[in-house]
Amino acid sequence: MSSVLIYGAAALSDVDQDTADLSIQEALDAGINHFDVAASYGDAELRLAPWMPRIRSQIFLATKTGERDADKAWEQINKSLERLGVDRLDLIQLHAVGDLDELDALTRNGGGLEAAVRARDEGLAGAIGITGHGHEAPATHLEALRRFSFDTVLTPWNYVLSQRQSYADDYTALADEAARQDVGLMIIKTVSRRNWPESQDHNFTTWYEPFADDDNIRAAVSWVLSFENITGLATAGDVGLLGSIVDAEADPLSREDAEAVLARATEYSSPFISMPW
Repeated sequence: MSSVLIYGAAALSDVDQDTADLSIQEALDAGINHFDVAASYGDAELRLAPWMPRIRSQIFLATKTGERDADKAWEQINKSLERLGVDRLDLIQLHAVGDLDELDALTRNGGGLEAAVRARDEGLAGAIGITGHGHEAPATHLEALRRFSFDTVLTPWNYVLSQRQSYADDYTALADEAARQDVGLMIIKTVSRRNWPESQDHNFTTWYEPFADDDNIRAAVSWVLSFENITGLATAGDVGLLGSIVDAEADPLSREDAEAVLARATEYSSPFISMPW
């Protein structure tokens, strides 16, 4: 069983161990038992590793590989196990699959999906998932579910993205298919506000500018969790935002009230207008 909130361990990419320890303990104290990391998240796997002897049996542990070739993905999955100090993952995810070209690269003969299947079949992972960013992500993930029986999908969804009709239609189709196949549907970019303005200092470690005030965070989290079929919401990639997201999940607004708040948000736009990769 996974907690509703999923600890987004991208927040640990570039922090020292003491900072990581405080954040991990904050998550555990809040009842979060699902930790989501990736090979590409800097030192995040290494920051989680000291906790594994104490908490591994109590948590759902997920990591990701961004490699598209089977051999390279297999090597990276095993490296992640080594860095985390564990012998098994609950979930291995194919990372950053946001368009059909990326999906084709993974699902071809010799593609990275083969490594994930091997990891599952050899007992190194319990389940296989797919993740991705961008305006094509929900449509791409829907196609992924047609090609392979993924156990989970991690896809972007928030109020401002829902205002793009084609995106909303794609997300709805994905959510319906995930429910039909009994696929875990997990959400990212809940509290994203916009791309960072070029002239603005980045006072959070997220690659997008997040909402920083409690009212908009509460509304954003409440809005996403008002939808059926969602099994989890990943917290943002900055340790300073965790507490506000935890508070928002514990005391949600109705969808109507959340929309009223978000409709008034200034400079609120898709984070996928420009991405740093």
